[in-house]
Amino acid sequence: MSVENVMTQFDQLARVLLSWLNSPGFYSQLALVVLAIVVAYGLGSVIRKRSAIFSAEPAPGPLVGLRGWLFSARPLLFPLLLIVVLALTVDASEHLFAESQLVKVSQSAAVVFLLYSVITHFVHNKLFKTLIVWILIPASVLHIFNWLDVVTTYLDEIAITAGNIKISAYGILRMLVFGSLLFWLGRLFRTAGNRIIRKQEELDIGTRELFAKLFEVVLAIVIFVLLLQLMGINLTALAVFGGALGVGLGFGLQSIASNFISGIILLLDRSLTVGDYIELEDGKTGTIRELNMRSTTLETYDGKDIMVPNERFMSSTFVNWTHKNKKQRYSIEFQVAYSTDLEMLFPLLREVVAEHPKVLSGDDIPIEERPDAEIKQFGESGIDLLIEFWMEGIDDGENRVGGDLLLMIWYALKEHNVEIPFPQREVTIVGEKS
Repeated sequence: MSVENVMTQFDQLARVLLSWLNSPGFYSQLALVVLAIVVAYGLGSVIRKRSAIFSAEPAPGPLVGLRGWLFSARPLLFPLLLIVVLALTVDASEHLFAESQLVKVSQSAAVVFLLYSVITHFVHNKLFKTLIVWILIPASVLHIFNWLDVVTTYLDEIAITAGNIKISAYGILRMLVFGSLLFWLGRLFRTAGNRIIRKQEELDIGTRELFAKLFEVVLAIVIFVLLLQLMGINLTALAVFGGALGVGLGFGLQSIASNFISGIILLLDRSLTVGDYIELEDGKTGTIRELNMRSTTLETYDGKDIMVPNERFMSSTFVNWTHKNKKQRYSIEFQVAYSTDLEMLFPLLREVVAEHPKVLSGDDIPIEERPDAEIKQFGESGIDLLIEFWMEGIDDGENRVGGDLLLMIWYALKEHNVEIPFPQREVTIVGEKS
């Protein structure tokens, strides 16, 4: 459809509209529309004042949620009543004047007004609200005046064709509108789906993460296919593109594909789960906060995130400190003087270490996991002592006990006059005459 045809139809429509505006039936219908507006507004005012649901905020009690929602929907009362009254007015106008075009247009405008009221009071998503205000409402107005088909046909003729693929202005506009809606719905489905999957307590956390990620992948594929359909692209035309994509995966995207497959394997064999404390081959450590299909996020105790490609867990060595057993053994080493009474010191050290609330101790703990103190070796300046203890978790972050224990041991040694030696040397000057 050319611009000249559109202008011709518009000119004809303008002449018909001007002729209709000068007819007695127009003013008769206009009077009915004004009367309908007055009646709807009056009924709405009476209902808001007389009804307990709309006159005041609901008090706590039965169905308080429903009553609260009805109270918050007060702004929609007038548009709804206006639509109902105008529907009755259509029949009255047909009976009295044998025409009702203006009343029907007014009823459609009331529907648009209701839609705008819903957006204003209940839609809080900025993108979704913008699409409705600038796309859906103008489309509704065009539909009221029967111009929607003309505009869509004209936009559909503005197109670029490449083989079997046709991309038109109407297709792009439709993709933007419904694509935004699809992404919004997709995000809602993803959040709800992940929440449902992660609530399945009968599954271990690794299996839940696997199902959650697979759900996200399937949802992304579905949205992508629907977007192609919205653009009017035939899926059979993507066969060549699919072959090129396969070649790309074999060369340029090999690393991405490897990380993706490694992520699936890690989730299936359950060697890693969220919450595990990991030490990598290069010494980096952190707690797994998130397992993705491409990478794993390690959160360190100093607030940093380490992004580790999944392939690295398959090709290099790593230490999982807390996967099967959160209990860990730690040791503290220090020296005391050779003159120290070790029979007095060892029970003292065991008692001091056991006093810390994070250290495992007590009669219910196996003897091999209770705090222990022993001689490690005889050093040059003193006796090297070794203290071993067990605790739940890693000695860092909220479980950091090493510094506390050293301070407690220092106070205990000072209280009992135990000397911590320092290196001493005798220097003999060769050749010096006595």
